[in-house]
Amino acid sequence: MIAPLHRLLNLSRKSAFGDDRGRGGLTLNPRIVLGLLIIAGSLLYNWFGTTHYHNEFTGRDQTLALATPQEEIAMGLESTPQMIRESGGLSRDAKARAMVERVGARLIASTAARETPYQFKFHLLADTETVNAFALPGGQIFITEALFRRLKSEDQLAGVLGHEMGHVVGRHSNEQMAHSKLLGGLAQGVGVLTSDGHSNTGAYIANLVAQWRVMTFSREDESESDALGVRFMMQAGYNPEALIGVMEILAQVSGGASRSDFMSSHPNPANRMEHIREVIAKERAGR
Repeated sequence: MIAPLHRLLNLSRKSAFGDDRGRGGLTLNPRIVLGLLIIAGSLLYNWFGTTHYHNEFTGRDQTLALATPQEEIAMGLESTPQMIRESGGLSRDAKARAMVERVGARLIASTAARETPYQFKFHLLADTETVNAFALPGGQIFITEALFRRLKSEDQLAGVLGHEMGHVVGRHSNEQMAHSKLLGGLAQGVGVLTSDGHSNTGAYIANLVAQWRVMTFSREDESESDALGVRFMMQAGYNPEALIGVMEILAQVSGGASRSDFMSSHPNPANRMEHIREVIAKERAGR
């Protein structure tokens, strides 16, 4: 029979083995118990508190924090007004906004994305300083004027929007939430286990490893979205090589294509270009 936890914790608090009166026996350090409980709780959440899903777009099995697309849609819609405000509002260029919406609609109509429950909407933001595009869970997709003005063709715009659609149907934000909660809990537990009351080195290392792993997942998501973007472009009749041109633009903005991937949320542009070429060749070979 297993003794109650409160009795185990009260066996002794002065030594690792034996009690303070010299009797033999195993003593459980409360700090170790707490660390193990945090780790166990994180693992139990990851298995029982998440949704396990096979994604037909990516071909992968995923662990998700949010169970349904409707929850993702609600989260994205709730965050959209704030994203627009933080970017200075929507672009005042009605013609450019219409182009973004038209290219997005063509991508949706030509691909399996139209069969999903996601509520895709494409926004051109007024921000002329930040070269960026991003997607919220559920289908809200944004591109800044700073990036839009650098694009040289409609095909390149399709590449950007197709990539962001890949994040949505890949359910990457949802998956990242589950990963982050698991890794954060494990790092916290390891930090408690390795702490001696004087140094937080163990916690620092554990958090660094967790951060590195999250970055790795993020880079994998970017590569996956590049591949989905190529597929969507080709299905909609756009030139997929245009996405390589987008990577060249990003390389120029970031100061070069050869930076390291380590501790970065995105693969470097040179690696992405090579990956995109490989994906294009595979997609064409499969047709």
